[in-house]
Amino acid sequence: MAEKFFSTTMKTSNTPCAMTIAGSDSGGGAGIQADMLAFAANGVYATCAIAAITAQNPDGVPAAASAGAKMLEAQMEAVENFYKPKAAKTGMLFDSENVAAVSNFFEEHRNIALVVDPVMLSTSGSRLLSDSALETMKSRLIGISTLFTPNIDEAEILLSSKIVDIPDAAQRLRDKYHASVLLKGGHLSGNIVCDFLAPLNGGTREFKSERITNIDTHGSGCTLSAAIAARLALGEKLELACENARKYLLAAMKNPVAAGGRLFINHFPKY
Repeated sequence: MAEKFFSTTMKTSNTPCAMTIAGSDSGGGAGIQADMLAFAANGVYATCAIAAITAQNPDGVPAAASAGAKMLEAQMEAVENFYKPKAAKTGMLFDSENVAAVSNFFEEHRNIALVVDPVMLSTSGSRLLSDSALETMKSRLIGISTLFTPNIDEAEILLSSKIVDIPDAAQRLRDKYHASVLLKGGHLSGNIVCDFLAPLNGGTREFKSERITNIDTHGSGCTLSAAIAARLALGEKLELACENARKYLLAAMKNPVAAGGRLFINHFPKY
């Protein structure tokens, strides 16, 4: 009976695969853990390469350590050799050796759509990227991405200037780094959150939504970039992938899960 069941229900085609290369969050709300939940919720098979290990919860990151570039390389190669991911995303990479290893890998695997979330600080303000790693990211990694997704604070570091006009900043980021950019406006004040997509082929697209309050936003950037990577792995074009990923994040925030006395992103929300 079991043999008959499996023979009639198994899929004949592979589920698209995505890979996250990021830090592990012991609290489960961000990093590798959030990415893999977002991958699964958006219908792709989730794989990972852990760049760093953190002792972390939504209030802070008291300790962090690199997994080491050699180990990171081995993880990425093992995933690629077997699963052949169609898309990937990077998050916390921690040091310049890791950023260089990731850059080397994706320079050799241009067929994998790459979303770079240039994680520099945690939501609680903890430093997650060294100065030398930032320079390597700016000079190598961002330029080979399909999309990079800075928030306002990260964009000001990448542009070395304060941002007063978000659409203009998005276009300046695109032109400076020669890559499509989704500039996230959630760190700005106001009841409306505006994100701006500046594709490499020109123009901009504005995404607007009402600000969702009374929820801890820990892991929101990780979740959004992972969802975009998942949608790219499913074959969606960049603009549609950003639109659908943003809808997913909003649903995940509007249908929160309670833990530790707070409300957090629910990675399997009801739409």
